[in-house]
Amino acid sequence: MTTIHIITLLGTGIGVGFASGLLGVGGGFIMGPVQYLVYTNMGLPIDLAIRMAFGTNLLVILLVAISGAWRHNRNRAVWWRAAIVMGVFSLAGSYIGATIAAHIPGEALKMVFGAIIMISSVRMVTSQLPSVEEQPRGNPWLWIAWAIPIGILTGLIGVGGGIVAVPVMTLVLRFKMHNAIATSLAMMILTSTGGAIGYIVNGLGVPGLPAYSTGYVNLQSWLFLAVTSIGMAQVGAITAHHLPARQLRYIFIAMMFYMGLKMLGLFDWLGWPI
Repeated sequence: MTTIHIITLLGTGIGVGFASGLLGVGGGFIMGPVQYLVYTNMGLPIDLAIRMAFGTNLLVILLVAISGAWRHNRNRAVWWRAAIVMGVFSLAGSYIGATIAAHIPGEALKMVFGAIIMISSVRMVTSQLPSVEEQPRGNPWLWIAWAIPIGILTGLIGVGGGIVAVPVMTLVLRFKMHNAIATSLAMMILTSTGGAIGYIVNGLGVPGLPAYSTGYVNLQSWLFLAVTSIGMAQVGAITAHHLPARQLRYIFIAMMFYMGLKMLGLFDWLGWPI
């Protein structure tokens, strides 16, 4: 790993931490593309690079989610009952998703990652936020029904789940935006744990992995991403409580669109260096 790679990962950690606390996402949709580019630049084949990016993502997200959820909890924004119920079932789902990802070609995983982000962003654009008077849906069975597929997607594409959980919580479960962001982060503590374990277990003994790897988790990249992201998650969470819900939604959608198009390869096809 070169100095440029290290600086890139440290800088990415800053953005990931802030986005996590601000938007209730783990930041995997930012870290995934960046790590993928770093690993392929190091000479790793696509299959190993994408799985390594996803597995390392989830271990970083675990710490970032703890940091962000703690800050949001101080503002009494986390609905812990929903977070725990959904987190437990999404943990199991994310382990299953990671196991599936270990047997899918890397190029297909990359396209699935981009497609899911784009679908989620389009859904956020075309749907309305719940009105202030609407009460959130407090049915645990409904939470479980959504938590399992969210968990599977989390493990499959190496994100904390917030990229899907926040739209589900706001559009289906009728959570207010600030509560959805906070509860999503708390849920991610468990979801990312299941996925990280899945990538570690399924990557043990795989040949060709870079130094400092445990399964499909690279501890060197994890350190560089985590050291800058944890503190910035606090800054993002504080900022979130000073922004209106509609503005948070627009920021969330814009970031989803960019990363979705990036992983689908549109910018490369157009020849745009972004």
